[in-house]
Amino acid sequence: MAQSAENTAELEITTNPASADAETISRGLVHDNRRSVSDLEPDDSGETVFVFARRDGEIIGGLRAPCFWNMAHIELLWVTEAERGNGLGSTILKEAENHIIARGIGQALLETTDWQARPFYESHGYQVIAEIDDYPLGHTCFF
Repeated sequence: MAQSAENTAELEITTNPASADAETISRGLVHDNRRSVSDLEPDDSGETVFVFARRDGEIIGGLRAPCFWNMAHIELLWVTEAERGNGLGSTILKEAENHIIARGIGQALLETTDWQARPFYESHGYQVIAEIDDYPLGHTCFF
């Protein structure tokens, strides 16, 4: 543990916090948010939507999208190389969107890189709202 130069607080840096410690800072932020925007979700747990595509029990594609407040964050969409180009990715995305919309969520955010699936997402109505150059180094990340 290190001490902050500004005060006598001990600082701990970790990639594996105790769950109670992680929960404490989450609850603190939720409390502060409610003071500013009282009709936010009752907690910060949200829900993560998963869509799995299987053939003969084996996963051949899928999507993961945590939903928080009024936003779904499409973190990943993956389809095996053998299944790409046959509409499976579109089907997975549409099923996730239908589920998310049914929950009352009207927005989605995702990121993709210059070597991944920007044209795919744009063909489904997603628009680039921001980009970060050199993330990762030598590439661009689009939001």
